[in-house]
Amino acid sequence: MKNPLLKQMKEGIVTNNPTFVQLLGMCPTLATTTSVINALGMGVAVIAVLTFSNLFISLVRKIIPKEIRIASYIVIISGFVTAVELIIKAFFPAIDASLGIFIPLIVVNCIILARAEAFASKNGPLMSVIDGISTGIGFTLALSLIAFVRELLGTGKVFAASDGTGGVTVLGGWYSPATIFLLPAGAFLTLGFILAAVRKIGDKAEERNHRKEVLAHIDEAFAPADVPELTAEEVENDG
Repeated sequence: MKNPLLKQMKEGIVTNNPTFVQLLGMCPTLATTTSVINALGMGVAVIAVLTFSNLFISLVRKIIPKEIRIASYIVIISGFVTAVELIIKAFFPAIDASLGIFIPLIVVNCIILARAEAFASKNGPLMSVIDGISTGIGFTLALSLIAFVRELLGTGKVFAASDGTGGVTVLGGWYSPATIFLLPAGAFLTLGFILAAVRKIGDKAEERNHRKEVLAHIDEAFAPADVPELTAEEVENDG
């Protein structure tokens, strides 16, 4: 993938997914995935904080002394978290009530600080924004997948409100909801099975890529040498 922007997008969403590959942000991953709506709310909040904190840190990275860079990053991140929290309180009170303390706890989310230290502090604004968006999307997709499985198996429907009302019924009356998936134990079980599936798929993909590289090297090693064709005059002379 030659385009660096697309490569960075793939890195944050798939190759280096913060949840399924790096295993970061496990606290909100396990605690806020009882419903898809909660997962999407947390994911969008993280996308906003990641994007704007990465952008701001990238812009001021050269004027922040190295000795206080971590403290400075936390101050910047906390400012954007506060702004996002106030917006959610004003326009999405149901999500705010459902997520509770986990919105302000984004300040200490290791995904945010890790991207600030590992990427935004070393790259320009555009790439830092792309990194924030892609990592946030990867986190949101991971949360949504876990929440989809837990809510579906735990209630038989998805996209229900925080009080259990509404939603789309997927499994009919024949299904007896397994409420364990809405409990902490269900979060660990779901995460474990999904991680195992993701690892299996990743291993298969690596195996295919390795096989292709080996076959390419074999074809290159045994490819016929380029031999110039003889002209009719040269053939007569040789004869």
